[in-house]
Amino acid sequence: MNTEWAEALRHRMHDGADSLGNLLVEGFHYLALFAIGGVTAWAAIAEFLLILAKDHISVDDVLLLFIYLELGAMVGIYFKTNHMPVRFLIYVAITALTRLLIADISHHSEPDMGIVYITGAILLLAFANLVVRYASSRYPSVENSNMRSKLASNKGENLTAPAPQPAQEVHYS
Repeated sequence: MNTEWAEALRHRMHDGADSLGNLLVEGFHYLALFAIGGVTAWAAIAEFLLILAKDHISVDDVLLLFIYLELGAMVGIYFKTNHMPVRFLIYVAITALTRLLIADISHHSEPDMGIVYITGAILLLAFANLVVRYASSRYPSVENSNMRSKLASNKGENLTAPAPQPAQEVHYS
């Protein structure tokens, strides 16, 4: 019995369902990224206007603006590469803990163990960032290498080293 037509129909249906599913997922993905980016920009602008309305600007305020900047950069990188930059999450956490530490020190004059805990957490996050950077440079993923070369070609740069050429055979006669 000839069932090739059924198999071909199944493949076309499968390909169509994959295409439709990919379209819906990517559409939701971009919509969510635009929403997150918009909300981040809106919150940063609102906070900036509140800071300007005060009679003075504190280091806490500046660090909060850096947190918004890092979140915006994270959304932008995720939009371009479809990869969540873990290092930016670590930077946001370090900045948030630094802001907490400064607020704690400025409002409480007596030192306590909370300061040690916060500084220990900052040190741990800095070490985690070092490990992530080392691991990503030492053991890059194939997708990461392809994405870097794609970004470099968009900028007209070459971020990746050229592939090593195989050694040519030398014949001695």
